[in-house]
Amino acid sequence: MRRASTFPPRAFAASCGLFVLAAVGVLSQNAPEPDSAPAPGIVIANLDPSVRPGDDFYNYANGAWMKRTVLPPDRDFVDLSGIDQDEQWNDLTHTAGLIKDAVEANGPAGSNSRKIADLYHSYLDENRIETRGLAPLRPQLEAIAAIRDKHELARALGESLRADVDPLNSSIYHTPNLFGLWVAPGFADPAHYAAFLLQGGLEMPDREYYLSDSGQMRDVRAQYQAHVATLLQRAGFTDPEPRARRIIALEHALAGTHEDLTDSQDIHQANNNWKRTEFDARAPGLDWAEYFRGAGLSSQDSFIVWQPATFSGESALVASMALDTWKDWLAFHLIEDYADVLPKALADERFAFVERVLSGTRERRPRAQRAAVLVNRLLGDALGQLYAQRYFSPQAKAEVQAMVRNLIAAYQRRLADLPWMDPATKNEALAKLATLYVGIGYPETWRDYSGFEVKPDDVFGNLRRSGLFEYRRSVARLGQPVDRKEWCATYHPQTIDAVELPTQNALNFSAALLRPPYFDPQAPAAVNYGAVGALIGHEISHTFDNQGSAFDSTGRLRNWWKPADLEHFNQATARLAAQYDTYKAFPDLAVNGKQTLAENIADLAGLAAAYDAYAAALAGKPAAEQKGFSADQQFFLGFGQSWAFKSSAARLRRQVLTGTHSPAEYRAATVRNLDVWYTLFGVKPEDKLYLAPADRVRIW
Repeated sequence: MRRASTFPPRAFAASCGLFVLAAVGVLSQNAPEPDSAPAPGIVIANLDPSVRPGDDFYNYANGAWMKRTVLPPDRDFVDLSGIDQDEQWNDLTHTAGLIKDAVEANGPAGSNSRKIADLYHSYLDENRIETRGLAPLRPQLEAIAAIRDKHELARALGESLRADVDPLNSSIYHTPNLFGLWVAPGFADPAHYAAFLLQGGLEMPDREYYLSDSGQMRDVRAQYQAHVATLLQRAGFTDPEPRARRIIALEHALAGTHEDLTDSQDIHQANNNWKRTEFDARAPGLDWAEYFRGAGLSSQDSFIVWQPATFSGESALVASMALDTWKDWLAFHLIEDYADVLPKALADERFAFVERVLSGTRERRPRAQRAAVLVNRLLGDALGQLYAQRYFSPQAKAEVQAMVRNLIAAYQRRLADLPWMDPATKNEALAKLATLYVGIGYPETWRDYSGFEVKPDDVFGNLRRSGLFEYRRSVARLGQPVDRKEWCATYHPQTIDAVELPTQNALNFSAALLRPPYFDPQAPAAVNYGAVGALIGHEISHTFDNQGSAFDSTGRLRNWWKPADLEHFNQATARLAAQYDTYKAFPDLAVNGKQTLAENIADLAGLAAAYDAYAAALAGKPAAEQKGFSADQQFFLGFGQSWAFKSSAARLRRQVLTGTHSPAEYRAATVRNLDVWYTLFGVKPEDKLYLAPADRVRIW
């Protein structure tokens, strides 16, 4: 679902917009009655037969579910299974039991199970958090207050640098630090890890939240300013309102230097290699020697600067904006970053803005669930190893591997049969498929957490030590050989997601994704291919989308296309972007076809390839009708029902503004580009989704 890790990641599913596949327990208002549990396969009770499939295929497949589903007050969205809204999409239903086992086991000090138990306990210890108050933050707040000049400010900004940001998915790429670091295989040398630097500095999700003149965004900005003032006041700062105004003015200026999401997705514009010694001349205003010293990067010779104009603009703001404003900005972001593990007054205020205003969530989730989310975030592989052992059988892995082989074979046939592609270009594309690594269920090598100290009575320290542990681990990899079988650092077996890593030419599919309701060994093959098969096809197709196609079979950024082939590809994808531009999520806000193009390409190509793979898997044998639908109809309904999704208006607006994924109903609508769908569902020219054959987009 996401493109991640070695390439600053892009999500197939993410808040961080979305093909969402997480489960925190099926919601009672969504679940079937216990005595009428449906057989595996399409869910008839979710269909709305009053809707013509050719008018609105999404609501035909999911309309009854949409009508009866109520958004719980502690969620900003739900999907078919009930949803964990954490950015990691963790399967908390099952990991909660694993955490409980780790707590009861009381393993030896330093063991992974003990770290899990201690981290969980530390978050649950509300009395200690309240008693300590702001004491854990005092040393850092005092250090910020003691900054005397821009020279010391540069060092402090460098000390705040952290790794793992995402320039192609704003929900991950959002970093309140002035800049972000991404350690990944280099564009020119994918065999070794390189340092990517990316724009940052904003607390709200994207530049549009600061710059848009819409009434909606003006209201959000007013609430943000009130939030900043309240947080500072509750932390004991004097003059919180004037400080808040200055912080907002600074972030508005930073937003003005930012590239928008569409421009940031242009890989070729991002490939800017700067020597460390060139930063002073290319981006004057910031004391770069002190910045890199504070970041522990003084020995790093070169960096790939993703948005060079932004770096020049943000660096100039370091020089031009008042020192006290920068100090207030640093202090506010420090408090905001740790508010959830600080006293309740601060945690509640952060929730009131970040979750209620920006996402539309009305209530906080139970603390035990939030504790499980924290364990998933900070000890993902430690918990994931237990998850894989208990919940992902060798048989399930073998079945998915067979499906992957069928999908790759389908792509090979589709590529070989393309009439418009030159043989030389075809050979390059086929080489990518032949060398593609696909990780199923869990990584081949587990993360070592021995360097991460966890204390049962220090949740603030645990969170801080985790950030430093991950940052130092990333920095230590610079210049080292790349293991192309390594999984993305933020994806684990219990993370309900999938990723494509172009500079590794690799895919990862988590164990939690390969379970019901999205993959069910008991369900008809047609439904499995329509749901998870299309997802697998989606990830494979990312290797040939408008971004992945820029990388060759080794993961190197290289143009391997014949000019005429690339022109044909660009024309076809431009037509798909124009198709998505017509979808309006709100009267005043439409989907951005260019911003979501890579994911829309992957949805379309993945569905087409999955249909081919399913047909090939039948090997000429007839498939059974089920519940009044032919097998081929079940395939498309399996696809449509996998997108069942309901969200708050605030979250949907944020997705359209800042996400790389179209809303679920428009992703399901990609069926309108496949000829066979028209025949199967009797779609006529008068239907709303109808496209004349010449207008249907065909890419792969």
